[in-house]
Amino acid sequence: MHLVQPVDGGVARVVTDLVRAQAAGGLRVVVGCPPGGRLADEARDAGAEVLTWRAGRAPGPGLPAEVLGAARLVRRVRPDLVHAHSAKAGLAGRLAVRGSLPTVFQPHAWSFDAVGGATAALALRWERFGARWADRVLCVSESERREGESEGIAGHWSVIRNGVDLDHFRPGRPDPEQDRAEARAGLPLPDGLRGDGPLAVCVGRLCPQKGQDILLRAWPELLGAVPKARLALVGDGPDGERLRRTAPPGVFFAGAAADIRPWLRAADLVVLPSRWEGMALAPLEAMACGRPVLVSDVSGARESLPSGQGRLCLVPPEDPTALAKALGRLLAEPRLLAELGEQARQHARTDFDVRRTADAVTGLYHELLGRPRPSNQERISR
Repeated sequence: MHLVQPVDGGVARVVTDLVRAQAAGGLRVVVGCPPGGRLADEARDAGAEVLTWRAGRAPGPGLPAEVLGAARLVRRVRPDLVHAHSAKAGLAGRLAVRGSLPTVFQPHAWSFDAVGGATAALALRWERFGARWADRVLCVSESERREGESEGIAGHWSVIRNGVDLDHFRPGRPDPEQDRAEARAGLPLPDGLRGDGPLAVCVGRLCPQKGQDILLRAWPELLGAVPKARLALVGDGPDGERLRRTAPPGVFFAGAAADIRPWLRAADLVVLPSRWEGMALAPLEAMACGRPVLVSDVSGARESLPSGQGRLCLVPPEDPTALAKALGRLLAEPRLLAELGEQARQHARTDFDVRRTADAVTGLYHELLGRPRPSNQERISR
């Protein structure tokens, strides 16, 4: 049973990919999640039984009811194993189960990174205490695991990196220039952004974590070096209205996209200036489409890039000036971008296949349950 609070964004996509692979492998898969968003429908289509678990994104006075709701789902489903995703489900799920069932907790970035002050201190205290009720703390990058250890979380650790569907995320055409031109022709870009200048694309929920405000502060400085550069922000979220009010010229807010591939393929460069991550999916998806990425040096970022690209494609978090300089260097060099994009495509296809990720997670389940894993032939026959 997957217990999940975020019903959109990267966590929801990770869970849907796991559900699809696990259901195809013969597991009975149940997802407990709040109504709304994309997760319920997509998990159901992927083969899961979906049950409603009412939970808010932030901790608060509703927590006791959320824990009771999680406990009711566990009693109803009677799963062999509970896999709790992200901070809220990790909190409520572990309190509901308290070691009575094998439990995997996957933080998808640490809760104490998302808040400050006394709230961060409380979140860290909980993570240290709650680790006793996780048979395995599953991190999506080595840096995420190291951060947990350095903060005193005494977990039983596994690291399984995120992956993407390489059949879904791939170049639309073999020639990158033709692929870009075709993708741009089909996008709802305003006339003012349809020029011949380079296009940077940022895909992510409009929220403090993803750092679009840092990118908007960097953009005017970037235009001094690359005057024809354009920027598209793809996604929506709680910061949308504020970001629109402060956006400089040359920035287009595309809103949420059911299919982000045309935006990735249209880009000369995909940028994600996050404040914190576990291992972000958008850069992996961009690389699988053959596009270079520029990311802030947070958890998982270095591990996601091809070897040797860190010097050009990593910037310090929360540093608009460094971001502007890196954008200027890259967007002014089309040949360099083409070379980095091809390296990124090969790297994604070699290292970030979601089938490998899902197989490793299912193998972890079998390990915790003390059961032998099915052989490859048994999995194929299913």
